[in-house]
Amino acid sequence: MNPHELTEITVVGDDDTGLVARVTTLLFERDVNIEDVDQAVRDRIFRMTMHVDTSEMAVSEHRLRRDLTALGDDLDLDVQVRFPAERDTRQLAVLVTKESHCLRQLLDARGDLGAEIGVVIGNHDDLRPVAERHGIPFHDVGDEKGVHDEDRLLELLDDYDVDLVVLARFMRILSPKVVFRYEGRIVNVHPSLLPAFPGAKAYRQAKEAGVRVAGVTAHYVTTDLDQGPILTQRVFNVPDDASVEELRERGQPLEASALLEAVRLHLNDNVAIRRGRTKLREHGENYRLGMPPELDEVTPDDPTDESLAVGESDD
Repeated sequence: MNPHELTEITVVGDDDTGLVARVTTLLFERDVNIEDVDQAVRDRIFRMTMHVDTSEMAVSEHRLRRDLTALGDDLDLDVQVRFPAERDTRQLAVLVTKESHCLRQLLDARGDLGAEIGVVIGNHDDLRPVAERHGIPFHDVGDEKGVHDEDRLLELLDDYDVDLVVLARFMRILSPKVVFRYEGRIVNVHPSLLPAFPGAKAYRQAKEAGVRVAGVTAHYVTTDLDQGPILTQRVFNVPDDASVEELRERGQPLEASALLEAVRLHLNDNVAIRRGRTKLREHGENYRLGMPPELDEVTPDDPTDESLAVGESDD
């Protein structure tokens, strides 16, 4: 069955025995066929994502959602159900700190994203004027040190019925409590060519390592810091004696560009995640997840080991 025709069910809560059995039994009793299930536990937080066929179920959509919610209340689990028609509606939440370049790029492009930026959420108040100038609600969920309130963040994501969370230089780590609820639906941009230089101060790490080229990476967020499936990357040369600030000035426009392209790839459903890597779907052939063809033309393709004469070896 086409993935777009399946209902998505996400279950998140404290880990305990018997959770999978209780949920799957409820679905079986209502003639809901489970097509795919993925589960994980991190920091004692349990997450299960299921894609199920509800086309021939024995109850209404309203009844299934009500029953799953009641089961979740009984087991102290958060259960989210997204039926196929609901998943066609794209609502974006953009999370920010103080840097505006990625947010401004997204706002400038929102007219042709095929989705609505419903809310901007910050852990500081600095970018409120940018959001409100575009008529978009802004909510500050950070304290005086910028530590964000994850319970409030989750409330807002639920209130705005968010489909995709975009981290536009949001300088805080999201816990499994958030990541598990939006698995495969959080996109981040990081100022390095991941997996090189993860974590904080990536431009400084690049300078201190003496790299000749640096770059940026847009990727899906997982519970492993800066290790999620990569969507897009951009590269730039590092001049001799370039300062960290000069690297940042070269990288920031590429951060905004890579993040916007990653958002488009997700919204257009051009990519799928397979074994920790992104892969273009068949209808995504107009995209390229790598270098442009022009660079292929100047990339050497010989010599290789396969070009050695039969019987020769360089061992």
